[in-house]
Amino acid sequence: MTGSIQSAATLSADLDTDCDVCVIGSGAGGATVAAGLAERGLSVVILEEGGHRTRADFKGNEGDNVPMLYQERGARATADLAVSILQGRTVGGGTTVNWTTCFRTPDRIFAHWADRYGMPYSAAAFEPHFAAIEERLNIAPWQEERVNANNRVLLDGARRLGMEASILRRNVRGCADSGQCGTGCPYDAKQSMLVTYVQDAVGAGARLFANARAERIEVANGRAVAVHAVAMEDHRDRATARRLVIRPRVVVAAGGAINSPALLLRSGLTEGPVGLRTMLHPVVAITGDYPQPIEGWAGAPQSVASHAHIDRGPDRVGYFLETAPIQPMLAATAMPVFGTAQRDRMRTLGHVASLIAVCADGLTPEETGGRVSLRTDGRIRVDYPIAPALVEAWRDAHRTLARLHFAAGATRAASMHLEPVLMNSEADLPLLDAAPYGALRHAVFSAHQLGGCVFGREAETSVVDPDLRHWHVGNLFVVDGSVFPTGLGVNPSESIYAFAHRAREAIAAAV
Repeated sequence: MTGSIQSAATLSADLDTDCDVCVIGSGAGGATVAAGLAERGLSVVILEEGGHRTRADFKGNEGDNVPMLYQERGARATADLAVSILQGRTVGGGTTVNWTTCFRTPDRIFAHWADRYGMPYSAAAFEPHFAAIEERLNIAPWQEERVNANNRVLLDGARRLGMEASILRRNVRGCADSGQCGTGCPYDAKQSMLVTYVQDAVGAGARLFANARAERIEVANGRAVAVHAVAMEDHRDRATARRLVIRPRVVVAAGGAINSPALLLRSGLTEGPVGLRTMLHPVVAITGDYPQPIEGWAGAPQSVASHAHIDRGPDRVGYFLETAPIQPMLAATAMPVFGTAQRDRMRTLGHVASLIAVCADGLTPEETGGRVSLRTDGRIRVDYPIAPALVEAWRDAHRTLARLHFAAGATRAASMHLEPVLMNSEADLPLLDAAPYGALRHAVFSAHQLGGCVFGREAETSVVDPDLRHWHVGNLFVVDGSVFPTGLGVNPSESIYAFAHRAREAIAAAV
């Protein structure tokens, strides 16, 4: 039996239908769950707020693709505008626009969760789930000879400093080195949910409605009885007059951290710390100018990483090092300079490399993360107070990134402060010590959102149990990055895939 993908924007009348399972979201968690359940013969309806875009739409034009594929047209940010948040909004979710980096959940994180949050399952228990998704998504190490110049900076700099660095694993098949991962792969080489588990689910009979925004889950007598959604216009973030009511036996919230907590809040499901412990894996960057061409917009965007600084002790925030692609629009909007200075900087963009430090937040005693809440008009609000431990980590990370640039041959390194710190050699690193750090002092980004519906051993201190079932609504599961109570210290996509793959069994049993 073959299912369908339909834009809710094309509905000519309201829709009221039932099914075994309604999955809200088609990203790493939602698509993985939906495929497994549909293949078991269950009737599945998937609701996706974003549009259904395919390779024919991915033309590499940032100005068109970023508003089309990202939450809030690429402008999502914390309430104080201190942290820019990149989050997918399309069929396939964040997997359609991520940079293909795949890590298993580290053993140290499983151990921390077991100690602090009652996670009863070890890394070994997830081995078959990691193995299954790695086979389906063709997750494999990138070839060192194909590492582009931007990533080569990190690899060469680390080796010259005697610092650990390694080639990453990527979920690709037949990659053309286009460098367009962040705006949708025009070759279907990225093995995102769009071309894998979404297709598996639809092939097994699932119905997917794109442009369908889930507004609330209706609950009666401790059971989810309906999902109420509104059809959205296909090219604008505006509701139409059409409504969808899905009446399932089981509901799976998989809209991602930020959206899933907001959905629960709109539904009146406020028991436990809903929206709290929101982690952003906050990112800081240092750019380097090189005599040779870098052209960071071409080639695999991420293929090298270093975890040499991930474990800095129990009271200090660890961070891992990667590169960020240098697409022109992304670079221009991220720069803390404007006017003539921005124009001059863009002229040299082909010789600029960008190194980033991604902080593993939520693992030190003083960090409680941020909060997702609802504004008075119903829109989502994200607050993320900057803990002193993060400020210390950003200072340390900036020095590390600058050292790497100079070790790799940079002629200049620059911070992304409002008044950039310009360094011509390692001798200038002390200039960073005098620079201000914290909210709105320098650029901070987030491409990994976690927490907000965290799992735990007790209903009072968590939203779902370790099997991802809601503590107070027996037929509601949350299956996305919002369930993780801390940062991971690695890119989160493979962790979400594996947790979703494991959750299939419990969800099927609840139908």
